[in-house]
Amino acid sequence: MRKLIVNGGNRLVGEVSVTGAKNAVLPILAATVIGANESTIFNVPRLRDVEVMENILLSLGCKVERLGKMMWVDSKPLNNIKIPEELVREMRSSIILMGAMLSRTGEVVISYPGGCEIGPRPIDLHLKALREMGAEIEEAHGFIYCKIKGLKGCEIQLDYPSVGATENIILAGVKAEGTTIIRNAAREPEIIDLQNYLNKAGARISGAGTSVIIIDGVKELGNVTHNTIPDRIVAGTYMVASAITGGEIVIKNIIPDHLQATIAKLKEAGCIIYTDNDSLKVIGPKKINSIEMIQTLPYPGFPTDMQAQIMALLSVADGTSIISETVFENRFKHAEELVRMGANIRIFGKVAVVKGVKELTGAKVAAKDLRGGACLVLAGLKAKGTTEVENIYHIERGYEDFHIELKELGADIKMVD
Repeated sequence: MRKLIVNGGNRLVGEVSVTGAKNAVLPILAATVIGANESTIFNVPRLRDVEVMENILLSLGCKVERLGKMMWVDSKPLNNIKIPEELVREMRSSIILMGAMLSRTGEVVISYPGGCEIGPRPIDLHLKALREMGAEIEEAHGFIYCKIKGLKGCEIQLDYPSVGATENIILAGVKAEGTTIIRNAAREPEIIDLQNYLNKAGARISGAGTSVIIIDGVKELGNVTHNTIPDRIVAGTYMVASAITGGEIVIKNIIPDHLQATIAKLKEAGCIIYTDNDSLKVIGPKKINSIEMIQTLPYPGFPTDMQAQIMALLSVADGTSIISETVFENRFKHAEELVRMGANIRIFGKVAVVKGVKELTGAKVAAKDLRGGACLVLAGLKAKGTTEVENIYHIERGYEDFHIELKELGADIKMVD
């Protein structure tokens, strides 16, 4: 098993360029099956999750070619409706293939999804919405069997602005008969990117980025070329890396609007941040301020995917901070690992009370999920002595060459088998 060895204490300085967004490219790759067309997608990150989605597309009969950051998908030869169980179990976002496959073939068999264990993420909103559009769904022996005679547009009111459910409805609605309206839709930038990709192919979707999305069904889609948006969570992680080490990092290939919630909290912590059109500079403070309250919320609130990284920062802040996790249950698994490094953190249900300590000390720790893994590396950059982070396959699901990029910024970090 590979692990990362981090010797803390180095100030990070330099430039880093952000890759394409994992959470944008995965639904776009799912969408490639709808049109029996060719899609050329640029700015595709080299990540384990992207590999899994590529293997799913190949298993369905699609042709896929990769060249550097470009991926080409030809979905004309698609000839299978069953998505391999072992791939679905590896990655939660495979569930959005339901809407896409119903659009294309009217039928799909998929097992319950896996991914990071960050608490129950029920797919009942997805199933309820697809049933409203006319899908017949049976659940048996861990599999979901979906069949449809013809998707019908309708009005869907989501009980919660779920990103996955919003994406599934969009993918199902693209070729549905009539108009589909999603109310209380998720507003994440990745949904706007999905809309842009589909509209370039000939879909008629409007409203992404707002709470009401309207999809007018079309008969067919054409070939499309698309450039994926940059990953706002990867950008946020490097911003915290600069903050926690008192560093000075310029982060390129970003969309500053997507980072406003993270920027605001890092400024509260004492960072100086300059933004440009597609880059920003984070100067870490000499003394990190505690933050009275951080509450994770759907976009444009503070992202749940940045909660672990900010906890690493606040564990060495001057004073006590409170973090309230409202999006996922069981998303504080990294806290017990930080405590092994000397952090003073107490968990009360969905609330973490983080009392800043003078210093963290290196320890053997294990990544329990993707963002928790990044948090432990960040803590290791600050800690006195050596930190060993195990289970780094979690980190590789969402960060491309993480340790290499950090090393180029001045971190003492290496991967060992």
